[in-house]
Amino acid sequence: MVEESELKYFVRIINTDLDGTQPVQLALTGIMGIGLHAALVIARRAGVDIHATMGLLSDEDVAAIEVQVKAYTTSVPKWMVNRPVDVYSGEPKHLYGSDLTLSKEDDINLLKKMRCYRGVRHEAGLKVRGQGTKSTGRFGKIVGVSKRKSN
Repeated sequence: MVEESELKYFVRIINTDLDGTQPVQLALTGIMGIGLHAALVIARRAGVDIHATMGLLSDEDVAAIEVQVKAYTTSVPKWMVNRPVDVYSGEPKHLYGSDLTLSKEDDINLLKKMRCYRGVRHEAGLKVRGQGTKSTGRFGKIVGVSKRKSN
């Protein structure tokens, strides 16, 4: 049994503080852009047990995980990355953290500049993916059936 004093409560990978009390697979999902499946692939390629506690890993294991996170795009098929075709370079990329947030905002701004249907819907704050808007997605004053006061 490993002593509690050796537990690191925060493990830093890719400019993100991960919870050291969680198992490796769940802790890696704390990085924006990495889900359960990607975390499983990263942990297996790093040679780390997915059920091991993140804060109890050695520095070498944490370094191996970080290397695998950075090499994720080249080590998995194109359909497993979160950006299969980059708009500007045309290459597959997997973005993490603030890069993911910034690229999403850039994509939406590009749609708005092009004045395409999705861009116009984003500008208006309406649903973008074909959902109905007659009865859902309302905001502001409540619209509906009002009961008449009984005497």
